Amino acid sequence: MKTIEVDEELYRYIASHTQHIGETASDILRRMLKFSAGQEVKSTPAVAGSPVSGAAAQEKAPAVAANTARDKVRAVRELLLSDEYAEQTKAVNRFMLILSTLYCLNPKEFAAATDSLRGRTRTYFAGDQQTLLQNGIHTKPKHVPGTPYWVITNTNTDRKRSMIEHIMQLMQFPAELTDKVCGTL
Repeated sequence: MKTIEVDEELYRYIASHTQHIGETASDILRRMLKFSAGQEVKSTPAVAGSPVSGAAAQEKAPAVAANTARDKVRAVRELLLSDEYAEQTKAVNRFMLILSTLYCLNPKEFAAATDSLRGRTRTYFAGDQQTLLQNGIHTKPKHVPGTPYWVITNTNTDRKRSMIEHIMQLMQFPAELTDKVCGTL
């Protein structure tokens, strides 16, 4: 047995694909990679600039985009069904879990969505606690786990729902899933 180090984001992704209690990370990866014990490893190194025909790339692009969209939706649904999410008794804790998951799914889209999200007098998201404290007296900033972001948390639940809805819309989640997530806060 070998030990490998993975960052928090990758660990959460692997753990989110657990299908039963006691399933190991190796079991999950084997299932996800469709790799069985004793199977011969075929190495096909990726070489920068290796030729790929335009037609082949165009054929793969829509399939990859569709799979990515399905994976995003699946990951959010799995969060809603997870024990960790169900154990949260406070809206602010569920809010933080949702934000963390959305960031892990696509950091660039998350960044774009949060950059455009501001209140009349407040900044809701920032890269550090001090920025949020400067834009409000009682903001109660908290670090969003697994991200470089801080978020104000003293807003009411409706405002938290509004922020999640805004982010999910800009990240192009289906409306029914967005509504479902917002309804759990």
